[in-house]
Amino acid sequence: MSKQGFSSRLLAWLEQHGRKDLPWQQNPTAYRVWVSEIMLQQTQVATVIPYFERFMLRFPDLASLAAATQDAVLHHWAGLGYYARGRNLHKAAQVICEQHGGQFPETIEEVIALPGIGRSTAGAVLSLALKQHHPILDGNVKRVLARHCAIDGWPGAPTIQKRMWQLAEARTPKKSCDLYTQAIMDLGATICRRSRPRCGECPVSSDCMALAAGRVDQLPAPKPRKKLPLRQGVLLVLQNEAGEWLLQRRPPAGIWGGLWCFPEGPSEALKGVALREWCRRELGCELINVENGAIQRHTFSHYCYEVTPLHGHANVVESVVMDDDTHLWYNPASIMALGLAAPVRRVIDQMVID
Repeated sequence: MSKQGFSSRLLAWLEQHGRKDLPWQQNPTAYRVWVSEIMLQQTQVATVIPYFERFMLRFPDLASLAAATQDAVLHHWAGLGYYARGRNLHKAAQVICEQHGGQFPETIEEVIALPGIGRSTAGAVLSLALKQHHPILDGNVKRVLARHCAIDGWPGAPTIQKRMWQLAEARTPKKSCDLYTQAIMDLGATICRRSRPRCGECPVSSDCMALAAGRVDQLPAPKPRKKLPLRQGVLLVLQNEAGEWLLQRRPPAGIWGGLWCFPEGPSEALKGVALREWCRRELGCELINVENGAIQRHTFSHYCYEVTPLHGHANVVESVVMDDDTHLWYNPASIMALGLAAPVRRVIDQMVID
């Protein structure tokens, strides 16, 4: 079957079975498609939909996103994970307003130059929103191509990825590129799924090499596994007499980057008088009492983080905490829009309920 036949079958399938009611498909401006593509990176459609809708209500256009504070943006991103995506989205909106007159750029080179946008995302935005001819190679497309062409090896490896870009380019039609882009993404998301693929409903199953060889479950090859290193830390979960929580803004890089979190304390071995002196010196507060909470384990892409929460009460002894833009006392009943790390939100919500 020809490469042209591959795209024509996908287009015919899309017309009858493709998704047409996703929120970013309604009024598909470059801005709306771009936001959706960033949110959909490593995140399921069902999870993204409510976040996208809330995000659009708060930031309906590029100008409103660029003018917002990072806290406001991360507040609406909290829970989606991979927070660098939200920070880069915000930075890119500011770059677009500063360097492109507030209009989303229309060349692949300009779009790739924006923070947080790679070749595939740039191609998807320009294809879906502006109907330009660009191939894409997201996770769904890699899975479809790996199976249809029986490509061995992990798709993230440079040599395998180069081969897949060649296949993606060869199969992307000059006409109806936007529809083809949507079709191959939909095929990977709904039919050629990671587990339990529905090969009997696939429009290109007749010449799928993996299906013919009985290797659908083996492709694409998984990323080579390695044991994740373990890091340990202590979070100080402190309240003052007013019931406010002491929060600290995380550094831009690293876990929960740019979000507000409970202060990360010294090693667990530092207790008693030494811990009280550290809190007075570093946080400007006097510990009243403190007790260990249950150890929590968080798994990230490159390591596991095992954290011990220390719950306690504290009194402010230095006003610097209130005036410092890296620390604040947070009242959960306030309307302050903060980008809270998801574990922090869960702890506060649970304590408020209790």
